[in-house]
Amino acid sequence: MDYRTFNFSYNEFYLIGFTDLKEYRQYLFIPFFVMFIFTLFANGIIIFVIVKESKLHAPMYILIGFIAALGFIEPIFLVPRMLISFLFNKNMIYRNECLVQMFCLHMAGLFQSSILVGMAVDRFFAIMFPLQYHDYVNIKTSLIFCLSLCFRNLLYVVSMVGLLGPLYFCKSNEIYHCVCEHTSVVNLACGDLSKNYMAGILGFSLTSSDCVFIVCSYIVIFVIIFRSPSGESRQKAIYTCSTHLMVLVVAFVSVVGAFVGYRVPTIPRDLRVLCTLGYLLLPNCFNPVIYGIRTKEIRVQVVKYLSSKSNKVDSF
Repeated sequence: MDYRTFNFSYNEFYLIGFTDLKEYRQYLFIPFFVMFIFTLFANGIIIFVIVKESKLHAPMYILIGFIAALGFIEPIFLVPRMLISFLFNKNMIYRNECLVQMFCLHMAGLFQSSILVGMAVDRFFAIMFPLQYHDYVNIKTSLIFCLSLCFRNLLYVVSMVGLLGPLYFCKSNEIYHCVCEHTSVVNLACGDLSKNYMAGILGFSLTSSDCVFIVCSYIVIFVIIFRSPSGESRQKAIYTCSTHLMVLVVAFVSVVGAFVGYRVPTIPRDLRVLCTLGYLLLPNCFNPVIYGIRTKEIRVQVVKYLSSKSNKVDSF
């Protein structure tokens, strides 16, 4: 049946995630509000320190700055509407606004994955070819690499959201989620959705391929590290690489949990929503802590900046 003959489509959606919690749903405002404020504050400090300190204008720290920028921007598109929904039970979102939110969230997710790939490549050349590092990692090669990933991400997300644009949403206008996540929105549409589901699988495949590439590069890196005769260099390299892997594990486990949650009916839908929010929010919250504490150069500058601000306050 061609559902387009009905010429009807919902133009307003309702994000009703966690409503199974009933009256306890409003208390979700507290942890998400605390996480939101902390994420903006922590990422803001990382961005400020990297921009201000010229000694941090190396490729690795610039990539960390990009991650912090994503961690600052992405929650702004996501969390305020969630907080209003939890506190005042106002769940309505217009269709076009929903598609814009979907575009921003999926772009941010892919770019975060791409930045982690860039960090893995940077560490690979720094450890494998330390003497030729600046020959391989320079402005020209970095721009080519970044632009190719940007083109890949933009092409995919535009195509994914573009496939949703012409659809008729006539099954329902209630999305059991807190954000306009792709699969949740597709499930409301009528007609042939095979291309849309394939787009969702492709998105998961892109993220998975990035993770596989990162893991393989770090396996090679760790092999070289353990062959290194210098214990100090080995310890420093392990310390740096383990930081990146911590971020990767948190993000990828959440992605897999959300992906499986749509395809295994026995998994509670609140758990699926929580997994989605996990890969959207937790990396943004943990990244500045991990990089701020575990990266010495950034930690020193952050402590220096916070100490100077504290001294100025005390002087008043």
